[in-house]
Amino acid sequence: MTPLVAAAVLAAAVTHASWNAIAHGIRDQLLAFTLVSSGGLLCGLVMAAVAPLPAAGAWPYLIASAVLHIAYQALLMRSFRLGDFGQMYPIARGTAPLVVTVLAAVFVHERPDGWQTAGVALASAGLVGLALWGIRGSGTRPHWAALTAAVATGLAIAAYTVVDGVGVRASGTSIGYIGWLMILEGFAIPAYALATRGRALGAQLRPVAVRGLAGGVLSVAAYGLVLWAQTRAQLAPIAALRESSIIVGAAIGALFFKERFGTVRIAAAGLMVAGIGLMLHAG
Repeated sequence: MTPLVAAAVLAAAVTHASWNAIAHGIRDQLLAFTLVSSGGLLCGLVMAAVAPLPAAGAWPYLIASAVLHIAYQALLMRSFRLGDFGQMYPIARGTAPLVVTVLAAVFVHERPDGWQTAGVALASAGLVGLALWGIRGSGTRPHWAALTAAVATGLAIAAYTVVDGVGVRASGTSIGYIGWLMILEGFAIPAYALATRGRALGAQLRPVAVRGLAGGVLSVAAYGLVLWAQTRAQLAPIAALRESSIIVGAAIGALFFKERFGTVRIAAAGLMVAGIGLMLHAG
C-alpha cells in the first residue's frame, strides 16, 4: 500500500464518519437515508455521464453490490434508530475487516501475511470487543436488537467490499463503476419513502434537505476513494485502514451527540492505531 493509497483511504474514513454522523443527526432515519440516497443518485448520474461505461464483466458485480448496499442502508438505519452513534458505528465498522480478510482469501485468493493478519485482527476484534464492553460497563443492559442490526450491517459491509473489489477491477473505470452503483442503489429507499409517506414526504424532507443531500455527496466521495484504492492494493488492508473512521466516529459521538467517550473509547482508539501500525508495517 503506497502512501498515496493510504492517504486516500484515511480521507475516505473521515468522510465516511462525517456522512454517517449527518444521517444519525436527522431524527427521522427514513428521511435521512432518503436524502443520502438521493444525493448519491444525483452524483451517480453526473459521474455516469462523463465516465466510460463499465465493462460487461463488471455488471453482475454492480447488480449484486447494489442489492447489498440497499440491505446495508436498511440495517444501518435500524441500528442508528435503536442505539447510540458512538456504539453502533464502531460495531458495524469493526465487524467488516476481519470478514473481508477471510472472504478475500477465499474468493479473490489474496492471502494476508502475518503482519497483515495481526493488524486486521487487532483492529477488528479489539474495537468490536471494546465497543461491547463499553455497553456492558455503562450500567445498562445491552440492546440486543441494536447490536444484532449493527453486526449485520458489518457483514453487509464486508460482502459488498469484496464484491466491489472484484467488480471495480473488472470495470476498467473506477468513476464509471461508482457512478452506476449509485444509480442502481439510489432509487430503492426514496421509492420506499414515497410509497409509505405519500404527498407528505416533500414537506417532511424540506427542513433537512441540505444536510441530507450533503451527506449523500460525502458518501459518494468516501466510497469512491475506497474503490479507487481497491484497484491499487489488496482488499483486506484497505478494509482495515478505512475503519480508522471508528476513531473519528467516537470523537463525533462525544463532541456533537454528547455521548460518553471515557477510558473504553480511548483504549479502542489505541488498539485501532496499533492495528493500523501493524498493517502498514506489512505494506
